[in-house]
Amino acid sequence: MTETGLKLRAVDRDDLAVIAAMLQDALMPLADMQFLPAEHRFVLVANRFCWENCDRNGDCAQYERVHCAVAFEGVDKVDRQGLDRACLRGIGELLTIEVADGAVLLVFAGGGRVRLGISRLDCHIRDMGEPWPTQWRPHHPDDAGGTPEREPSGEGRRTP
Repeated sequence: MTETGLKLRAVDRDDLAVIAAMLQDALMPLADMQFLPAEHRFVLVANRFCWENCDRNGDCAQYERVHCAVAFEGVDKVDRQGLDRACLRGIGELLTIEVADGAVLLVFAGGGRVRLGISRLDCHIRDMGEPWPTQWRPHHPDDAGGTPEREPSGEGRRTP
């Protein structure tokens, strides 16, 4: 059996910027985000939009999503802010991932954040399963016209 899909690791800011770009607009069920304190690990499953299939302008021949496992190692503390208001039906839409002093911030649409207190930067992502087509391309307020409406949070999500 051959492996397909993304498999990336970040150990510095530049690496994490690549992972942040691949996870932009991912839909994440809040219930699937878990802090494992004994293992110093924070894990989640994302419903990732396949931006790698698009050109620099965000134009894609076909829109696809795929399930993606995400793990942050060396996590000592997790704080969640504003997720109840920001996340529709318990689904967060990830905008970006930032590195702050001693922390990684997962920034969600609507202002929600998850702050991971870290002793070191070590993040792994890995696609799980095959991508599936979706009719929705994520839409941002600064996007030019001509693209479909933004995918409703949680819709288009396929359960494995």
